[in-house]
Amino acid sequence: MPKFLEKINDKIRKFIGEQKMFFTASAPNDGRINLSPKGIDTFRCLNENTVCYLDLTGSGNETAAHVLENGRLTVMFCSFSGAPLILRLYGKGEVVRQSSEKWNALSANFEPFFGTRQIIVLHVESLQTSCGFGIPLYEYREDRPTLIDWAKNKGDEGVNRYWQENNQTSIDGLPTGIFD
Repeated sequence: MPKFLEKINDKIRKFIGEQKMFFTASAPNDGRINLSPKGIDTFRCLNENTVCYLDLTGSGNETAAHVLENGRLTVMFCSFSGAPLILRLYGKGEVVRQSSEKWNALSANFEPFFGTRQIIVLHVESLQTSCGFGIPLYEYREDRPTLIDWAKNKGDEGVNRYWQENNQTSIDGLPTGIFD
């Protein structure tokens, strides 16, 4: 039976901290829904109603475009080991870029990674837990080094060029604001 909560409590914070993967979901007012898996140690709970993740360079920049258009964002965690649980965080997203006044304070929560594009903040309006009984058990082995190695090999100029070519608009043509 699903249960709604208004804030992140200690039990939820502990569950989030134990997960090795999470998913983000966003959608424009008109266009395709984006659902993205995220890994690596990039997620943080800032307080009982605010979380954020370090957004590393990827093939697209859909979440930023959708958040800029309407703010809607959902983050989901699934327990792939231990007790079954699914957690969804619903709220309004915010894109914080390296040029923002908020950047230094937020980025201090993370280890620096090559290819860091921005930080996505979620102002949590509600949370939902559900059983997760149908989620399979998986054993975590390690993070894949591929994304970080790719960015490291491209270097800052190469990553910037990649953003110019691939991350300025969403697949539906919405601006991502990456260079604003």
